[in-house]
Amino acid sequence: RTAQVLARLEGGAKVALVSDAGTPLVSNPGERLVAAAAAAGHAVVPVPGPSAVLAALSVAGLPTACFTMLGFLPRRVSARDAVLRRFRMAPDTLVLFEAPGRVAATLTALHGALGERPACVARELTKLHEEVVRGPLSELALRFAASPPRGEVTLVVGGVTPEAARA
Repeated sequence: RTAQVLARLEGGAKVALVSDAGTPLVSNPGERLVAAAAAAGHAVVPVPGPSAVLAALSVAGLPTACFTMLGFLPRRVSARDAVLRRFRMAPDTLVLFEAPGRVAATLTALHGALGERPACVARELTKLHEEVVRGPLSELALRFAASPPRGEVTLVVGGVTPEAARA
């Protein structure tokens, strides 16, 4: 619908991109609309709103000074593993989005690629059924394999420790 929105903007209309899934445009197809509108010379103005990334970081209990937002990992195993290899030795906290049905498999993949790390599964943040579960990747993978989550999920994973980086 980008072409339709651009046509409306060209006609002088004001357009708002609103999402019920937190701040739009972070791992969201709306990114394409913003890029197209900016490229066409239209003003793009942010309106602060809820952000699953920042909300999850704020409750994870992990370092927040430096973090890397990975968005959704690729579905293909080889592509996913290539992304994760890049961060094996990174000290930054990692933040990812995941579909509820894939949480256990992703936690298992994270454990396999990064080793045992502290992590947090933040689900349905700022909503009625909000849940925050912290623990090692391996334990979280087992927990969510036994009881898959529902709703929107944000994963937060601690970076490599200096001790682990030296090993």
